[in-house]
Amino acid sequence: MKAAIVKAPKTDPVYGDFPDPVAREGYRVIQVKASALSQLTRSRASGSHYSADGSFPAVAGTDGVGITADGQRVYFGLPESPFGAMAERSLVKSEHCIPLPDTLDEVVAAAIANPGMSAWAGLIERAHLRPGESVLVNGATGTAGRIAVQLAKHLGAQRVIATGRNEMELEELKAHGADQVISFSLGLVHPNGAKQYEEALIDAFSRGIDVVVDYLWGASARAIIAAIAKGVDDARPVRFVHVGGASGEESIDLPGAGLRSSSIVLMGSGYKSVPLPALLNAAKSTFDAVIPARLRIATKGVPLSEVERYWSSPGKPRVVFTLP
Repeated sequence: MKAAIVKAPKTDPVYGDFPDPVAREGYRVIQVKASALSQLTRSRASGSHYSADGSFPAVAGTDGVGITADGQRVYFGLPESPFGAMAERSLVKSEHCIPLPDTLDEVVAAAIANPGMSAWAGLIERAHLRPGESVLVNGATGTAGRIAVQLAKHLGAQRVIATGRNEMELEELKAHGADQVISFSLGLVHPNGAKQYEEALIDAFSRGIDVVVDYLWGASARAIIAAIAKGVDDARPVRFVHVGGASGEESIDLPGAGLRSSSIVLMGSGYKSVPLPALLNAAKSTFDAVIPARLRIATKGVPLSEVERYWSSPGKPRVVFTLP
């Protein structure tokens, strides 16, 4: 069968021939129709993600949409190594498959599954968001952050604050559930940027924020934690959920005084911090919410044969590799 094959660690996949999977008890062979390119897919393929098993050669792709032997359309996650989702066929545990709503397009389903799953799991499984609470999404202009804004509003958040670098894209989010936007500029070119961001956040936190969903980490996350310590009074808990590290900074300087002087609750959300059945349920919940929540995600469908050309594409629009 044709597949996107990763032959060694830290190398890009190549399009070529790979042995077909063989069905066995407890597993399904899925005829793959679509598989999205996400940061999780790239990092697992390179062997750098904490959940990667490091076996090569292997087929890339952590999840996808396809058809079972009995004709059912399903979303599937974490195929059995070495069979990834970016191939004509994949081998998947039966319990890793969930049915797709008839009304949901396969490309949209493949594209929205990972960001929707991460947002839903962070908001519901980890933060236990309740209707009427306020949510801040740090890094809201990314694909996952945009979905998080939309889902937070759909789940009953009274106020949603979106933060990010791109002011134009932040303004667009006001039409998708953001009640307030805060832009920031960080890094060596903007030496006062973190301080300015912190000051803007202190005002927001003083008016009440219950949940932070963080897709960036790094300097922006540190500014948020400092703002919580300075802007939240009376030991009001703020649940800070770290979902992604798009900033590229794995570690931050976390002052102990900031923790002692606030009621912040720090937690992560992702594969292994959330049980796999709960993650799959988060994907299903996202699929069910696409129409009522009017979820929107920009996609670009391309044939799997073009994987070498598109592997390094930016996250927007989300590239989805398709198969006939």
